[in-house]
Amino acid sequence: MKFKADQTSQKLRGGYYTPQNLADYVTKWVLSKNPKTILEPSCGDGVFIQAIANNGYNSNIELFCFELFDTEASKALERCKLNNFSNATITEGDFLVWANECLKKNKQIFDGALGNPPFIRYQFLERNFQEQAQLVFEHLDLKFTKHTNAWVPFLLSSLALLKQGGRIGMVIPSEISHVMHAQSLRSYLGHVCSKIVIIDPKEIWFEDTLQGAVILLAEKKQYPDEASQGVGIVSVSGFEFLQEDPNVLFNDTAGINGETVEGKWTKATLSIDELQLIKRVIAHPDVRKFKDIAKVDVGIVTGANNYFLVDNETVKLYKLERFAHPMFGRSQHCPGIIYDEKQHVENQEKGLPTNFLYIDEEFEYLSKSVKNYIKLGEVEEYHKRYKCRIRKPWFKVPSVYSTEIGMLKRCHDAPRLIHNRVRAYTTDTAYRVSSTVTSTENLVCSFLNPITVITAELEGRFYGGGVLELVPSEIEKLYIPIVEGLEHNVEELNLLIKDGQIERVIRQQGSLILGTLGFTQEENEKLVEIWKKLRDRRLRK
Repeated sequence: MKFKADQTSQKLRGGYYTPQNLADYVTKWVLSKNPKTILEPSCGDGVFIQAIANNGYNSNIELFCFELFDTEASKALERCKLNNFSNATITEGDFLVWANECLKKNKQIFDGALGNPPFIRYQFLERNFQEQAQLVFEHLDLKFTKHTNAWVPFLLSSLALLKQGGRIGMVIPSEISHVMHAQSLRSYLGHVCSKIVIIDPKEIWFEDTLQGAVILLAEKKQYPDEASQGVGIVSVSGFEFLQEDPNVLFNDTAGINGETVEGKWTKATLSIDELQLIKRVIAHPDVRKFKDIAKVDVGIVTGANNYFLVDNETVKLYKLERFAHPMFGRSQHCPGIIYDEKQHVENQEKGLPTNFLYIDEEFEYLSKSVKNYIKLGEVEEYHKRYKCRIRKPWFKVPSVYSTEIGMLKRCHDAPRLIHNRVRAYTTDTAYRVSSTVTSTENLVCSFLNPITVITAELEGRFYGGGVLELVPSEIEKLYIPIVEGLEHNVEELNLLIKDGQIERVIRQQGSLILGTLGFTQEENEKLVEIWKKLRDRRLRK
C-alpha cells in the first residue's frame, strides 16, 4: 500500500491513494441500492471508478467525477473509457465551487457518493479554496472553524447533494470521531442520516504517514422526521472483513444515538453495558466534574520557548541567575506525579532546559551579559515573532505565575496531575491547576483512577502516533471521585508511574477510591478494561 506519489506532492494535493480492495468494498455497499447517479468529488486517478467496474455494475450508470489536477483527471478519464462508462463526466477543477452553486439552489442530485476526499489542513489551502470551504458551512447553516480540514466540506457537500435514502461511502481520517473541527459534521451526519457506521482499523492503511483512516458508511434518511439509529463503530484487524458482505456488517452494527451523535463519537466504540456502568459511576454524588473541584489555566505563553527556556550552561554563560526560575513542561521533565527539588536537580544534571527566564527589568538597567543575551534573541529574530512583538519590551513574558498542580497537555498512556512542590513555572505545553475543594495531594492521587482516565479518552482528541491531547474545556468535563480522609501513598505512586506501571496504579487507586464509594472489585476491573480498550484503540494496539 505504498503511496503512488512522493510525499511532498501528496501534501500539496492532500491525496492518499485508496487501495483497490478497500475501494471495491466501499463501492459494493453503495451499489447495493442500485443507484442511477453517483458522485465522486475527488476522483484522483479513478480507483473508485475502477471499483464500480470491478463490482460488475451497469456501464450506463451516470458518474459525476471531479478532480483538481489535470494529470489525475486524465487518468480517471482513461479508466472510464477502458471500462466503457458511456455516461461518465470527469470535471477538472474545484469541486467545492460547483457544489456551492448546487447548495445555493438546494438541489439533491445523487443516489450515491463515493471517494477519498483530500486531507489538507485549512491553513495550507489556497485562499479561494478556504472561501469555498467556509461557504459550504454557511449554505448548510453550520458552525465553521478555521481549524477544519479539506475533507470536512467535501463530505458535508457530498452528503447534502445526496437524495433521500441515498448512500455515501468514503475513506476519511479517523479524527472524524473526536476532533473539535469536525463537530459540525458529526452533528449534521446525525441529523440527516438514518444510520452511520465507522469501520475503524487497528492498522495504518496509508504507509509512510501517521494519519489514521477509517471507512464511513452512511445512509440518508428517507424522510426528514425518520428516527435515526445513530452511529456505530466497528473495530477491525487485518483485511478479513473485506471478504464479507458490507451490508451484513452495516446492518449488524448497533448504533448509539442521542448525545453521542451530537458530541464526540468515541463512545460508540463501547457496548451498552459498558456505557451503563460508566453512567452509574459518574452519577454517584462523590464523583465530580473537574470544573466543580478545580481550576485549570494554560501555562505561560512565551512565544519562543527555545529562547526563554534554557539549561544551566546558558544561565551561567550570560549570568542570568537572577532571572532564572525552575520550570517543567515536558514528560521527560516529570515522568511521575511529583515535581520536587530532587527531580529538578536530576533534570539539570541531564542538561535539560529547566530554567524559565523572566526578565522583568528595563533594558537600560540590565547588566552587559544579560543585554548580550537579549541582543542574541534579536539577531535570531525572536523579537519579530507574533507573541513577542506585540508586548513591550518583547523579552518580558506576561502572566507569570505558578500553581501547586501542573498537568501536561499531551500524554501517551494516561493523563496525570503533577504535584508541583517547588512551584516551578510551566509553559503552554502544560496547564496550571488549582484545587478548590480538597487538598493538592488528594486531587493528584484521586485523579489516577479508571473513571477519570476513561472520560479523558472520551473527551480528548488524538493525532498521529496516538498521542492524547486535552484542552482546558475538555479537562473541565472529566469526572473525578473525591473522597476525603483516604490515605494515599503518593511517594509509592510516583515511583510506580516513573517505572512505567501506570496501569497498575490506576487499577490500585480504582480499587481504593471506587471501593470506598461502594463499587465492587469486579466493576473496578471492568472499568480498567474499558479504559484499556479505549487507550489501545487510540494507540492502534
